Amino acid sequence: MNVEPKTISLPEAQKMVDEWIKTIGVRYFSELTNMAILTEEVGELARIMARKYGDQSFKKSDESYELGDEMADVLWVLICLANQTGVDLNQAFINNVNKKTMRDKDRHENNPKLK
Repeated sequence: MNVEPKTISLPEAQKMVDEWIKTIGVRYFSELTNMAILTEEVGELARIMARKYGDQSFKKSDESYELGDEMADVLWVLICLANQTGVDLNQAFINNVNKKTMRDKDRHENNPKLK
């Protein structure tokens, strides 16, 4: 499966991952395995962030990592988990933005630490 560069929606991404899993990946790993893989991928992202934006220096073995690729790995596994558990990420994201808007509408504006 070769994907042409274009903007895709969350539903398209979920469908794309599902199609890839079923045609190339054979089957989904178990939900628990994917949760462990997600944790691993977030750790790899954290490693790059700590070296690029934090105080740690790059090791020779870290130099081949690319920030965008690590973020995409996290997104991939998260989409796998959403597909496996029946979560519509598009609706979940909309609901989450609405929740944050209602909960935090005054909180950040009145936070002196953000001034």
